[in-house]
Amino acid sequence: MKGRGNVTEITEFILLGFSDFPRITALLFVIFLLIYITTLTGNLCLIVLIRMDSHLHTPMYFFLSNLSFVDLCYVTSTVPKLLVSFFQEKKTISFAACVVQDFFFTMLAMSESCLMTAMAYDRYAAICNPLLYASIMSPNLCLRMVMGCYMAGFTGTLSQICALLKLHFCGPNVIRHFFCDISQIIHLSCTDAFFAEVLIAILATIFGIMNALVIMTSYFYIILSIVKITSTKGRSKAFNTCASHLTAVSLFYISGVFVYIRSSSGVSSSFERFASMFYIVVIPMLNPLIYSLRNKDIKDAMKMLWRKTCTC
Repeated sequence: MKGRGNVTEITEFILLGFSDFPRITALLFVIFLLIYITTLTGNLCLIVLIRMDSHLHTPMYFFLSNLSFVDLCYVTSTVPKLLVSFFQEKKTISFAACVVQDFFFTMLAMSESCLMTAMAYDRYAAICNPLLYASIMSPNLCLRMVMGCYMAGFTGTLSQICALLKLHFCGPNVIRHFFCDISQIIHLSCTDAFFAEVLIAILATIFGIMNALVIMTSYFYIILSIVKITSTKGRSKAFNTCASHLTAVSLFYISGVFVYIRSSSGVSSSFERFASMFYIVVIPMLNPLIYSLRNKDIKDAMKMLWRKTCTC
């Protein structure tokens, strides 16, 4: 702690993590380590596979490779610190490190939300305008959309961090979570955090509700187009191209809304921490599986790569 006049300013926070369960610390460490390794392996393999196979150099897989990259960075922003904390008696994190962690975590979450929206527009263009798809989803547009997703996440997070840095912390410094959750940090401030709370609500509306509405609108028109398809085979093929993305979007937003509503109170129970683990770690691990299991192109690319590996 650092003195500032008659006020003692906090320079570090205590992350409780999962210290409520001392008897199963080793088990939790092994579980989270395995999930983390699986997440890194799955997303890295998907990125390499898309990069190596020329048949996958399409807008859909370009967005998917960026989604895997974001997921890979997303879990890395929080899980390594959690794994290290299992062996620390004093689970502290400096204020600067906490701000950096929150910056990357929030930026990647916002970018992922925008990427989900871009992927929904890509599916809309592919199914509703198949003849114009190649001209609509040009490589230049795809690149600009992805860069826009990253810039939107960066800009939104930067404004949030600027609001956070204007707050002063002189009271309790215990964060009842395994990472620096901004909704809990602002409740520890000894100054008025109304502006920061309003800003977080606005950003949640823009990156959560607005993106969700765009995705729902896209799928509304997609469903209308699928219904008009006369052949059963064509209808099934069109549905399969959207099923994986729709599953991933549903998991992302449903769990995200639950965690956001529960964490907005500033209090985190053990159940909510485990629920956050599903949102932060499990979903990035499931995404490569969701997009691979029912995807014929990915399966064919994996078989081809396996044959080349065996031949070598």
